[in-house]
Amino acid sequence: MTIQHYSDHAANERTFLAWVRTGIAVTAFGFLLERFNLFLLTFAAANRVDPPRHVAGGPIGHYEGLALILVGIALIIVSAVRFVRTGRRIDDEQTHGVGSVRAELVLAALLALLIAGYTIYIALS
Repeated sequence: MTIQHYSDHAANERTFLAWVRTGIAVTAFGFLLERFNLFLLTFAAANRVDPPRHVAGGPIGHYEGLALILVGIALIIVSAVRFVRTGRRIDDEQTHGVGSVRAELVLAALLALLIAGYTIYIALS
């Protein structure tokens, strides 16, 4: 049994796995930020010192890890939707256009804004 358009399906799957790997990395980094903030707060409380302002103390200190976790999950969901849609288009006999890359651009821009915002926040505190 042969799979029609095997190389196209394999390329689609490699792209999907790359997006999933990126989503997992972003989610893991967000989780690391959340746990590290908790560790620093616990350490500061145990030693009766003020926690650093840029770690879980400022107006956005509680949300950067959560935001990265949500962006990572969104990356994985969008990649799964695109994987299924591209797989169906590969099997379809009709010719399809390239399509839109808006979702990837929006998520990449959101991730870049989160990183830039957090960098500025850390630099100014």
